[in-house]
Amino acid sequence: MRTEERITTELVREFVMAAHGDLEKVQELLAESPSLLHASYNWGGSDWESALGAAAHVGRKDIALYLLLEKGARMDIFAAAMLGELEVVQAILVAQPEALRASGPHGISLLQHARMGGEKAQRVFDYLTVLSY
Repeated sequence: MRTEERITTELVREFVMAAHGDLEKVQELLAESPSLLHASYNWGGSDWESALGAAAHVGRKDIALYLLLEKGARMDIFAAAMLGELEVVQAILVAQPEALRASGPHGISLLQHARMGGEKAQRVFDYLTVLSY
């Protein structure tokens, strides 16, 4: 395990990049630096992205579930949409209706996150489609 008090920007970037598609690398980096779990990288222009956000917008359910269930990442509406968690999405939208129009990392819409969830997220996609028009 790394012993430094602070994680570097470069390490956060590496971790977020890995979360776009390399579960083994995500696991390795978290084993070395557990504080990466809640870190976010700024790609510029206030385009912040966490590992969970990365996994969510590319539809990597395996990485998202690992981060959420095994490591304790905090669920957000974008990951919930991709994972097909309709009740979670609905509850957030009741509490924060403006979240319907919020953008995730790289400006990717909530609807697109649901689309990336495939068949398992179809109910979320259908629900958001009705609300969006």
